[in-house]
Amino acid sequence: MLQKYIKKILDARVYDVAIETPLTSARFLSDRFSNNILLKREDLQPVFSFKIRGAYNKVAQLSEAEKAKGVIAASAGNHAQGLALAAQKLGIKATIVMPQTTPEIKVNSVRSRGAKVILKGDAFDEAATYAHELVEKKGYVYIPPYDDEEVIAGQGTVAMELMWQHSAPLHAVFIPVGGGGLIAGMAAYIKYLRPDIKVIGVESEESACLYEALRHKKRVILDEVGIFADGVAVKQIGKLPFDIAMTCVDEVIKVTTDEICAAIKDVFDDARSIAEPAGALSVAGLKKYVEREGIENENLVAIVSGANVNFDRLRYISERTEIGEKREAIIAVTLPEKPGSFKRFIQALSKRNITEFNYRYADQQDARIFVGVQIEHGGKGREELVESLTEAGYPVLDLTDNELAKLHIRHMVGGHAANVCNEKVFRFEFPERPGALMKFLMSLGTRWNISMFHYRNHGAAYSRVLMGVQVEDGDKADFVSMLDKVGFRYWEETHNDAYQLFLG
Repeated sequence: MLQKYIKKILDARVYDVAIETPLTSARFLSDRFSNNILLKREDLQPVFSFKIRGAYNKVAQLSEAEKAKGVIAASAGNHAQGLALAAQKLGIKATIVMPQTTPEIKVNSVRSRGAKVILKGDAFDEAATYAHELVEKKGYVYIPPYDDEEVIAGQGTVAMELMWQHSAPLHAVFIPVGGGGLIAGMAAYIKYLRPDIKVIGVESEESACLYEALRHKKRVILDEVGIFADGVAVKQIGKLPFDIAMTCVDEVIKVTTDEICAAIKDVFDDARSIAEPAGALSVAGLKKYVEREGIENENLVAIVSGANVNFDRLRYISERTEIGEKREAIIAVTLPEKPGSFKRFIQALSKRNITEFNYRYADQQDARIFVGVQIEHGGKGREELVESLTEAGYPVLDLTDNELAKLHIRHMVGGHAANVCNEKVFRFEFPERPGALMKFLMSLGTRWNISMFHYRNHGAAYSRVLMGVQVEDGDKADFVSMLDKVGFRYWEETHNDAYQLFLG
């Protein structure tokens, strides 16, 4: 099987539009982790992503009759841009079906390449279904984003370049995984030439389709996927990529949203480039691997796969970076409500830097404060901080891993509502587009009173809402049934400690 892919990779037609991207030293990361860490800079491609390789290789090898029909694809962004540029270069008509939640920067980029854009559905699956309907109606040629031999071969040229750019010993290559086209092409080439090199996939915890497939030894379909790392938000690994991964991928590492945000900052510090969340996955996985294995003085490569990120999202990324880097602890502390308490608390922090401090008067006995405190790299000092404050007599609750606290409470600390009864609290995610918030509110009806509401739009495909609703215990089953019918993702947070401390 590998020989077939090696020949296709060597014959791949990518350099009419793609460039040979540099392999650069990540000096700060290397010093911090005591290894020689290198970045393969696919974010520098003409469409700011490796996807141009596979898309062009596939389109370039179509027959003249197929080219005359025009090409079509469903994509949330990077494959769409790659295919649009490939079609433009070859003078072929291209139609791209994109979810309505696709960031505007990606939609405009595809249109600027001359492709026709159709916005359909809230997620990739709906867009893909419609694209296949158009194939049946119009006779277009469908260009898969990853589950295709020529696409895989095109992506495999990244490994071909890497092998001639770095002929010295190499411990491991870290590769982001969505549908699997990139890791399949690279793993096939690397394991054929240098089987001693570890090939390690990296996935978001919210879309770990290859991790689950390898664990079950068969392809599985995830119930749902998170969309922060939208470039890898895929429910099922491709069939062809999975066949290769079964024999050529050594392991898959899962990383959190906070760890991805920290990796975006790492790439910026070393390369002065802002990677998209999917583009920084490999760096996040590399860091986790080094910390787990305790290795030193090894050569390690991370593939920075793309840089198509909405500027609006940077606020959210920056906000989560310090936690992802394990340099900030978020805690709730109870102080006596009397003069001098704040001063004594600051003294108890023993010169630690405060990153955030939220407080509002609640009652005459206790003051509850929401505090961010800077700690050492890697989370060292977090337990020590909690222990030292506890020993000083302060009731402390560590909220560093509490999503409700990080997404909403830190922006809402404003006191308790004494006259609100039967309040139930729910956290929601829903597709972000014009009118989305109004549609969300209208879907809830008028039977129950909204007692608290916090909405954030940070440039992502989905928005997040925290809502308090007055629902009597006997009506709760009806309320939950209504939420299920509305169809938005939700989590009940009524008993979350952060809510109870600051807003309940």
